[in-house]
Amino acid sequence: MVAFVGLGNVGDEYSSTKHNAGFWVVNELARRMNLNFKPGKGDYVYAEETNKEIVLAKPTTGMNRSGLAIKQIVDRWNIELQDLYLVIDDVDLELGTLRIRPIGGDGCHRGMESAIYQLNDNQFPRIRFGIKAADHKRPAEKYVLKPFRKQDQALAEEMVEKTADAIYSIINNGINKTMNEYNRIEKSNEVRNE
Repeated sequence: MVAFVGLGNVGDEYSSTKHNAGFWVVNELARRMNLNFKPGKGDYVYAEETNKEIVLAKPTTGMNRSGLAIKQIVDRWNIELQDLYLVIDDVDLELGTLRIRPIGGDGCHRGMESAIYQLNDNQFPRIRFGIKAADHKRPAEKYVLKPFRKQDQALAEEMVEKTADAIYSIINNGINKTMNEYNRIEKSNEVRNE
């Protein structure tokens, strides 16, 4: 079984905020696969594609405690860590940029930090969705909990699609080929900033 876990915060007040980019991507995957999320036996909701042995999941713990749900998901489906893909926002990557890595640190992301702590390991892939736009200011905690500005909405929506495309590539072609294709700055971002 391969799991794609999108991180975010539950609730209408967070649904359109940048910190929920992981939720947006797994929602798009569920839409494409014609799957519906249902409550899990723990702090998450999930959708399962049994023919392809894929599970999509979203923790319901809140971002900073995501690791609790991720550990439950790993245990529930007996997922090997190399088959656990976390989809997260990244405030240090430009909007229009995607970074896929097979392993790594937490990148100062509280959800990733929680996952590494609960799993006691960082040897799992992560898909980072760049959310840094021209209005980015510190502290990042305030920036990530706001929606994108109107002028950035279209690119954000395009990147949800491209990230879902990248996940389909991982499923069909493997992570190495997908990293070679998707780990670059998108042309649309360069044009937007001119």
